[in-house]
Amino acid sequence: MTPVAAGAIGAAFASFVGAPSVAVGRDCRVSSPALSEAFMSGITSQGVDVIDLGEVATDTVYYVSGARSLPGAMITASHNPPAYNGIKLCRAGAGPIGVESGLIEIRQMAEEGLEAVAVSGSVTRWDPVPGYVDHLLSIVEPGSFTPLRVGVDGANGMAGVVVEDVFDRISPALTGLYLEPDGTFPNHPADPIDPANLVDLIALVQRDGLDLGVAFDGDADRAFFVDDLGKPVPGSTTTALVARWFLSRHPGASIVHNLITSRAVPEVVTALGGHPIRTRVGHSYIKQVMAETGAVFGGEHSGHYYFADNYRADSGMLAMLVLIQVISEDGRALSQIRQEVEPYASSGEINMTVDDQVAAVEAVADHYSGATIDRLDGLTVSWDDRWFNLRPSNTEPLLRLNVEAPDIEGVEELVAGVRDLVKGRS
Repeated sequence: MTPVAAGAIGAAFASFVGAPSVAVGRDCRVSSPALSEAFMSGITSQGVDVIDLGEVATDTVYYVSGARSLPGAMITASHNPPAYNGIKLCRAGAGPIGVESGLIEIRQMAEEGLEAVAVSGSVTRWDPVPGYVDHLLSIVEPGSFTPLRVGVDGANGMAGVVVEDVFDRISPALTGLYLEPDGTFPNHPADPIDPANLVDLIALVQRDGLDLGVAFDGDADRAFFVDDLGKPVPGSTTTALVARWFLSRHPGASIVHNLITSRAVPEVVTALGGHPIRTRVGHSYIKQVMAETGAVFGGEHSGHYYFADNYRADSGMLAMLVLIQVISEDGRALSQIRQEVEPYASSGEINMTVDDQVAAVEAVADHYSGATIDRLDGLTVSWDDRWFNLRPSNTEPLLRLNVEAPDIEGVEELVAGVRDLVKGRS
């Protein structure tokens, strides 16, 4: 993205939301200051004021959007390589803007261009971090925290802007790793879904005997966890544990999960008297369903966790605080607690390069036509004791495969079968 494009998008966004002010944050990438300036200039060209939040986490922008009822924007490429950049947008109240909820219209307006109005808007700098920390701690119960030892890998991203302020207010002790924001991400990519990027955190947890490890992505809206033995915790496991915590406080509540989370998630929710709601993958879908159903929490296998008390927005920092409370209240190690919600084996997300995504998916669907098939998001094929989902990437020539079965042998068998079918079409 160029500054010229960012300016056009800023003008289009300002016109689209029709609000008197917009909150704008940015990550620490080398290109972010210039893109942020251009984006804010586009907004002010439409007579709209800007509240400049500076370098913050994406969920801090969501907090400001929700608390002050303002549209928001975050200049970030999240977990992507340093040379990438982009913009995340939301309506007032942290409402989602996605492909089906305004993104196409904003793009069209940006491409067509908008004339500047006679009187430009103003830019006001404001530090949202103190209020954001207060907000996070109002959702959990810090008085119940025990003095756990927590390792946090900020990946030189935006978690480092706030995590020390959070730990200054709670009893658990912080051991930090790569907390200094650096948009070149010199230590490892800011993408914790890749196990290779958890190696340093795992080593830290094991070396220092920590109770919990937390890895954030570049803009800190996602968090991945490592237990006290140094074993990574799947997003589905975290979703189940946090859902269980919420249901203990909100009996009968609705919990949203996307279709590639483990079957254990809806099973846990149902067993506790809650109502599991299955959705497509993606924040705009989950936020919308939470609004429609009044769900208290939503989780994705990819490490996004959504909270009704956080304006239905995702927050890696809040997920960390809830998990700290789960461990504190239980009294056992996370390595023991997690066993209660992990009855299945899974593959994790496997990416396969293909030339023709549609033909490959249809070949797989034809082969497994005797199973139960649904098309809510890509192709989901299910049996009584196992399932897989195969979804095309929206941005790359990839198919993303997730498999779950009673044991690892069953997982490997399904992965091999789907791989062979896809390979025949690549």
